[in-house]
This record gives sequence, structure tokens and C-alpha cells, in this order.
Amino acid sequence: MDRTEAFEAERPRLLGIATRVLGDHAEAEDVVQQAWLRLDRAVTRDGTEIDNLAAWLTTVTTRLCLDRLRSRTPVPVEDPHLEDAALDPSSDPVADPADDVALADTVGIALQAVIDRLSPRERVAFVLHDSFGFDFATIGAVLDTSPVAARKLASRARAKVAQPAPEDALADWEVVDAFMAAARGGDLDRLLQLLAPDAVVGADEAAVLAGTPASIEGRGEVAAFFNGSAQAAMAVFVGDRPASAWFHRGAAAVVFDFEVVDGRVRAITFRAEPSLLARVVRRDGPSVR
Repeated sequence: MDRTEAFEAERPRLLGIATRVLGDHAEAEDVVQQAWLRLDRAVTRDGTEIDNLAAWLTTVTTRLCLDRLRSRTPVPVEDPHLEDAALDPSSDPVADPADDVALADTVGIALQAVIDRLSPRERVAFVLHDSFGFDFATIGAVLDTSPVAARKLASRARAKVAQPAPEDALADWEVVDAFMAAARGGDLDRLLQLLAPDAVVGADEAAVLAGTPASIEGRGEVAAFFNGSAQAAMAVFVGDRPASAWFHRGAAAVVFDFEVVDGRVRAITFRAEPSLLARVVRRDGPSVR
């Protein structure tokens, strides 16, 4: 079997892993295609000899997924040493995956909603172990950490899945995150669904000076403004409230302060007051409880 045939034989399995980890089939397809390009480069250009193609591709695909997740979510403050591992397994050999991996073909919507609230490393550890049956030695190697640490990540994720946040706070969190995801993805219909009919956008004086609009009124106008925008905004807390923010050189520059009522966004206020910016904490930071 040549390299192309071998990869195509692995593609469904890799796509299943990437889809479950990322929660987005189209993005998963892109990741798997990147894995193919890395394989082709490693073998053709670098002359790398791959003893276990399945293990090599699993490692590359999972690390590419982790990189994608971290582009969405900041690295947790409590784990500052856990950086993205190198994506070239030829320079970082890993253990072979378990032979009896139990694969899952689809993602349950309810479960995926919970998985989306996990940190990137928790998400990878939980999905690889609980959904695909990987052992913790393999997961630890993929995440460039120890099996004990991998087990702890999966256990912490499992606890969050079993005991989600209080329902009222969770609802606001989900609405804010869903709104920002729809904005980044250019999903106008979803934005309209998430906005109250009388939705408005406002801004404090500092935010206006920073370039935000002073006022937008009406669901259609607000949705049109956010449609396809806010690509670089990050999930944060302002006090106990879930929000989003633009960062500059590691510090919050403008906050999107949400008012959520009955599961819909009634108001978004751009804020750049220094006193408020000082209270902003990245969503995976030390204020997460």
C-alpha cells in the first residue's frame, strides 16, 4: 500500500477524532488535510521513516486540533508551562495508540455543548480517552505531558461534564459564546436568533475614542454590524459576568459587555474604562470557578 492509500485508509478515523475535538466538521476536514500535507512533506522532503503511520497521524491531527482550539481560547493561567508541543512527531516520538481504539462517528449536540466549555487540554484529554479509548500514556505524549497529568485533565473535564455550572450563569455563558462564534463565522441567521428584537449596542467614552461605534439600535442593525467581525476577540469574565474582549500586547483594550435576558442578547456595551479593564480576566484564568 503506497503512502496515499495508507493515508486515505486512516482518513475516516482522523476525521472522526478532529470533528469530535473541534466540534466543526468543515474545520476538521481542513485539519486532516493539513495532516496529509505534513505527512507528504515529512516523507518526501525530510526522508522521515514512519514506523507506525496510525500513531504518527493521530499525533499530528490531535496537535493541529489543539492548536486550533488555542487560537480560540487563551492558554489557562493555571497551566502556564503547558505550551503547544511541536507538530512534527519525527522530532518528538510518541507511544503507539491502543490497538483497540473505540471510534465514535457522530457528536451528540448536548455533549458537544458541554465539551465546548472545557479548556483546550481538558477537551483533548476527555475526547481522546472517553470517546476514542486512548490510554493516558498516549494522551500524555500527544499533549507533551505525563500520563498522570493527562489522567488529571480528563478527570477534571469529566467532573465539569457531570456537574455543569449553575443554570442561570451557564445560560448567559452559552449565549455570549454562541453569539461570538456566530459573529466570527459570519452566521447572520444565528446572530438574529440570539438577539432580542430591541437589541442595542452602546459604548463608553473611552471605547468611542478607541474607534467603536457610539450606538447601534435594532436587531437587524446589530446583527449586520457583528456579522463576520470580532475575529480576534477572546472569551473573558468581567467580575462574574461572561464577556468578550479585544486584547493588545496581552492586556484587555476593549470589552464587549453583554446583557443577556431570557437567553437572548438585549445589549452589548463596548467598554474601555481603565477601572473596568483592570477587572477583566481571561475565561480560563484564575477567576474561573
